Amino acid sequence: MAHMHKHRLLFAKTDRACYISHLDLMRTFPRAFLRAGLHVKQTEGFNQHSFVSIALPLSLGYSSRCEILEFELLDDMPLAEVPERMNKVLPEGIEVLECYEAENPCRNIRYLQWECRLSFDRGIPEGAADALLNLYRVDSLVIQKPSKKAKKGYTELDLIPLIHSLEAETDGNELVVHAVLAAQNPGLNPDLLISTAVAQCPDFKPDFAAYERREVLDENFEIFR
Repeated sequence: MAHMHKHRLLFAKTDRACYISHLDLMRTFPRAFLRAGLHVKQTEGFNQHSFVSIALPLSLGYSSRCEILEFELLDDMPLAEVPERMNKVLPEGIEVLECYEAENPCRNIRYLQWECRLSFDRGIPEGAADALLNLYRVDSLVIQKPSKKAKKGYTELDLIPLIHSLEAETDGNELVVHAVLAAQNPGLNPDLLISTAVAQCPDFKPDFAAYERREVLDENFEIFR
């Protein structure tokens, strides 16, 4: 069966662009295609617009080096020319890294590689890294996750099966956590990982936390494209 979307953009979303919402990003790319002189497939109906979708939308304020946008390019041109044309018209902080044929369905995305930087104005509390890692060295850790759809207002979620790997290191006044987490059905937001740790160890609450998506992986932990 042919894919509805024939092409993908791999792009980075960093710096001030982190605060561009998903909905605004979905408006930004169609405009960028027009400004770049690229013709892409349009939706049908009276109010037509570019048919684009972004796999696993990023939370507001998060940065990423591996966002994936699907579309269908109608122009007969080398895909290698697309990034340069797009980058000339995209906002600061959004950079197209690659354009390629879409072959592997996005449902095959299984894991996301994250870098979480936890900043402490007065220095990293002693034992913070070990305390964080030890919290997740258990067979099960069930938490109550807020949910508007659940009658109780929350659902129960076991975090441990959603964590493939977790490492921590210090960098000045920052505790840097490297995590490979489940991507979908269900996925694990790294902020939930950190907030759960803080709830268990309030003294380790950072003054600021920054999250960056570093890579998208398949079920074999190979880079997904």
